[in-house]
Amino acid sequence: MNSTVRILSVAAAAAFTALGAQASELYGADFEARVQSTRSRAEVQAEAAQAVTQFKNFVAVESNAAPSIVERASVQAQAVQAARLRQIAIGDRS
Repeated sequence: MNSTVRILSVAAAAAFTALGAQASELYGADFEARVQSTRSRAEVQAEAAQAVTQFKNFVAVESNAAPSIVERASVQAQAVQAARLRQIAIGDRS
């Protein structure tokens, strides 16, 4: 009985190893290698340069940013109170 279980477990391990060795062909991992590009490098670079000029940076400019009127200690106290009342998700809770 003990030797039968050992033989079956070795056979199962060998089967999983053989399956893992063929994973690259099994799941199409070499898909990118088989794709032929239809556009030249210069076309792609020109499109990228055009996209960069249309990019919008949504970061607030310092001159346009309004200064805060709330003190840091007040915000921290409100955060602690909200956490104690379980109004803020903590850790894995949502």
